[in-house]
Amino acid sequence: MDSYDDRGSESGNGSVEPGPDRREEEPSGAGQALESGPRAGMAALSLPYQIVAAVALSVIGLVACGQLVMVFLHVAPSNTLTKQHGEAVDEWVYPEFEQNWKLFAPNPLQQNVAVHVRAEIAGTDGRRTTRWMSLSNEDGKAIRGNLLPSHVHQNELRRGWDFYLSSHDNENRANGLRGQLSERYIRRIVMLRLGEHDYGGTVERIQIRSEVRSVAAPPWSEEKISTRPSYRVLPWWTVTSDDLPESAEGADK
Repeated sequence: MDSYDDRGSESGNGSVEPGPDRREEEPSGAGQALESGPRAGMAALSLPYQIVAAVALSVIGLVACGQLVMVFLHVAPSNTLTKQHGEAVDEWVYPEFEQNWKLFAPNPLQQNVAVHVRAEIAGTDGRRTTRWMSLSNEDGKAIRGNLLPSHVHQNELRRGWDFYLSSHDNENRANGLRGQLSERYIRRIVMLRLGEHDYGGTVERIQIRSEVRSVAAPPWSEEKISTRPSYRVLPWWTVTSDDLPESAEGADK
């Protein structure tokens, strides 16, 4: 008759711990399964082919980066790099990679343009001519430090002057009806601005000019750019009732 201990060890309810031999076999079998798994990608290649694949990927990456840089310089506005290496960029881009668009449309301004005016005043002491006054400088003072600057100060004078230049030739001759319209528009803008000042008399004539200065090159650039101003002076215009703001026109009546 078997003892209780003998029956307990042989029964199904008892837990039988694996022996030392079984414990050693399980880890070794799992390791063999991991080592025998299939390898994918470049790791499946032999060492010489891995080197060839790495070199090929590096070359493709360099060519792609070079393509992006060349196309960027081609569509970017004129700058120091394009002026020095423009021929190399064109040789790379044309004709296969030609682009018919620009990064900025229109290109960023490379000149500072200011509009000046002076007036001939008829007063009790006779006629006199004022000094040149910068209307652009007055707009700049109204914009600087203002979190919500007016569109009038930002765009009215600038776009009005651009309108005048685009509709007149170098001799200040109007190109059709748009030229005449732009002239009346710029005259009304100037008279509106002059109405904010008290000159002690009536404005009889006005003369407008523009001062253009090229933006200086950055300190790191070797490019030499002249920042001396150039002027475009318009002829004297006699002020008429059409040039006056409505408030001033009503006061004259």
